[in-house]
Amino acid sequence: MSTPDVIPEEWDEALLRPRSLDDPGCFDDLFRRHAPPIHRYAARRLGSHLADDVVAATFHQALKHRHSYDPARGDTLSWLWTIATNLIRRHHRAEARLYRALARTGVDPVIESHADRVVDQVTAATVTPHLAKALAGLRKVDRDLLLLVAWGELTYQQVADVLDVPVGTVRSRLNRTRAKLRKALGEVSHG
Repeated sequence: MSTPDVIPEEWDEALLRPRSLDDPGCFDDLFRRHAPPIHRYAARRLGSHLADDVVAATFHQALKHRHSYDPARGDTLSWLWTIATNLIRRHHRAEARLYRALARTGVDPVIESHADRVVDQVTAATVTPHLAKALAGLRKVDRDLLLLVAWGELTYQQVADVLDVPVGTVRSRLNRTRAKLRKALGEVSHG
């Protein structure tokens, strides 16, 4: 029997609870589906050297605390991203160093292919250092919110679940944060 390309959220919740309470091995399916995007996100935030640790710790904590998962507080994906975001926050100094290096060099170490690297370097050579500087200057909570949407590709509701704030707060903070970035990047293009 083949697995469909799109896995309904109910399957994740069924794997997580109650099946995983009796059979932790079924947690492997959650890992296979959700580890790659969390790894990409962690690598963009902290560098690839810490991303493996963040992903491992995310799923270790999720497995260890699976009995406390409450679907009323958000879906399984939001729960996993909450764990990952909290772990990434512990590495905020490494993240700030990564952005400062990106601001100095303009080279993003997590670009996926050589072709992407060439295209991105040509088209964004002048913007990348300024964007990195602007990201480094954001409050941690604003940076988390923006990057969960931009790099994590989470919905506003999922971001609200991850950050434990109302969805309206996500919308308003994201709007203000984007305005700050536009202003910072606009000053670069006009200055």
